[in-house]
Amino acid sequence: MHLLEVECLGKPLKLEGSMAGWQQLFWGEQCVSQIDASAAANNDDALEGTPFSHQFTLQSEQGDIQVDLSGGLNWQPFKLQFTLVVNDQQIEEGTLTEKDIEQRQVTQGKKQPMKFSFIGMASLGLKLLKSAKVIKVLFAAGSLAAYSWLFSIEFAIALILCLVFHEYGHIKAMKYFGLKTKGIYLVPFVGGLALSDDKINTRWQDIVISIMGPFFGLILSVVCLLAYWVTDIEILAGLAVFNALLNLFNMLPVLPLDGGHVLKSIAFSVNSWVGIIACILGAVLGVFISYYFGLALLGFLLAIGSLEIFFEYKRRHLSELLPLNRYAQLVSVVWYVVTIGGLSAIIWLVGQTGNDALSLPLKILGS
Repeated sequence: MHLLEVECLGKPLKLEGSMAGWQQLFWGEQCVSQIDASAAANNDDALEGTPFSHQFTLQSEQGDIQVDLSGGLNWQPFKLQFTLVVNDQQIEEGTLTEKDIEQRQVTQGKKQPMKFSFIGMASLGLKLLKSAKVIKVLFAAGSLAAYSWLFSIEFAIALILCLVFHEYGHIKAMKYFGLKTKGIYLVPFVGGLALSDDKINTRWQDIVISIMGPFFGLILSVVCLLAYWVTDIEILAGLAVFNALLNLFNMLPVLPLDGGHVLKSIAFSVNSWVGIIACILGAVLGVFISYYFGLALLGFLLAIGSLEIFFEYKRRHLSELLPLNRYAQLVSVVWYVVTIGGLSAIIWLVGQTGNDALSLPLKILGS
């Protein structure tokens, strides 16, 4: 991941590194120094403060210039102390914490010159459609029509309400971290998507953004259940349990569901192999649940999640996300358990009333 960037002799000096001990130092686009993961015994558990030193020589008309970037790096909690020395003269020093990494804007690659092609024109047309919000409207109309055809218009409206409220939780979390959002897309027979223009920098951002959708779903179910107790309108109980079950499904520790992202961020913050094993076990659990309950949607999502696990394995030593510290790991586990417990409690409470609200959402997940 991108650790540090400072100005040095007219060019940016950028330090990249991973929990495995691997580091690379770039002056402009040129790699001037490297520390291999083997230097840290390829140990993903080397999270305590370790010193580092990058020294290199630059050629100039005035002679050789000696540059030394040194300091200490602690992963959990994250703390980077550095000192930049040029020709025995200290140029800059400082300290970076997790907040500094979290608030850093991810730089995008250089834009390539535009070339004419049918694919490019199609892509441009798609972007224009997106900017005009036509795609959102078409997807929303398609979702409403699809669910109305399968069930009823009343149920379709209730389902879309649940999906939008869930995705709004993701959007609120993205905005909390200062990320630019594209909005909510309703995809027929799949659900909803909350998209952002920006990339995240930390595992904590991934946790909060992932879990806020189901957490907002929990809030909606609680409100519906309270309204049912006050008014005795049975449809409110059905909406409460239906929404709770959909969000509980989303909290399964299976990629690419929200629960899978929570599991991935916690496990990869321990070390990369724990992350890979945890994601594989989650996929196995997903296969069992999909087969046992006949959930066709979960089977489809598992195929997407398998690709995500594969790419995580390929880049296990090159993660661009800052790992969770021990406190954040504990908070994430507690938040996950509380959300699952709350959703399960709502389903149990409605089930005690003899309400047959569980059959419909199970039918949807299996369709």
